[in-house]
Amino acid sequence: MIKITFIEHGGTPHTIDIPEGMSLMQAAVNHNIPGIDADCGGSMTCGTCRVCIPPDAQGIAGEQSSLEQQMLEFSGLGGGGIRLSCQLIAKAEFNGLQLQIPEAQL
Repeated sequence: MIKITFIEHGGTPHTIDIPEGMSLMQAAVNHNIPGIDADCGGSMTCGTCRVCIPPDAQGIAGEQSSLEQQMLEFSGLGGGGIRLSCQLIAKAEFNGLQLQIPEAQL
């Protein structure tokens, strides 16, 4: 299991165990993490599962797909380490990762 901490905008942390290969969005939904709405269920059409990856961890997250990049740019939410958690698949390198949840989703 991989430990990931989701930090609410107000600072409340939620550390959960995620099996390798599961999307971080699905794990957050399964654990009722506040602030991860996931309205589209992971089809990358809503932008309500956004998280901010700290600069020192952005390299392990990999590159955004062109579709993820377009979704974030279209909604005006790109840049600054912002990613869609539905597009982040848990892997061993993510163990200990801390993700900031924005104040509000779309």
